[in-house]
Amino acid sequence: MPRYLLLNNGTHLEDLPMQLVSREHIAIASDVRSGKPCIVGTRMAVEDVAVMNLKLGYSLVEISGKYDLSLASVYAAMAYYFDRRDEIDHRIAEEDELVEVLKQNHPSRLQEKLRQLRNE
Repeated sequence: MPRYLLLNNGTHLEDLPMQLVSREHIAIASDVRSGKPCIVGTRMAVEDVAVMNLKLGYSLVEISGKYDLSLASVYAAMAYYFDRRDEIDHRIAEEDELVEVLKQNHPSRLQEKLRQLRNE
C-alpha cells in the first residue's frame, strides 16, 4: 500500500486518495536571496509577499499586477507562508533586529547632515 507523508507534521497516512502537488511556484536556492523561499523564476521572497499583503495592505491581485507575477504564484507564496508562519515571522524579526543594530552602530551620514541643517 502506498504511504503519503503529511508535510506539516511528518505523519505518515496510508491509503489516501490524493497526491501532493503544487511545487511549481515556490523554490529555495542558496544563491537566491540567501536561500529564502522565493517565487520560481524571481527574486521575490515569500516573506516579501506576506509583508506586502499583511502589513502594508496590498491585495494579492495588486501584488501580482505590480510585480508581474502570476496570481497563482502569489497565492502559493501566501499558502507557503501560512504553512510556515512561525519560522518565517521569526526570521523577519531577526532581520529587523539586525537592521536596528546596524542603524545604531552605523548612523546615516545623510540623516546626520539633515539634522544639522534643521538645527536638531
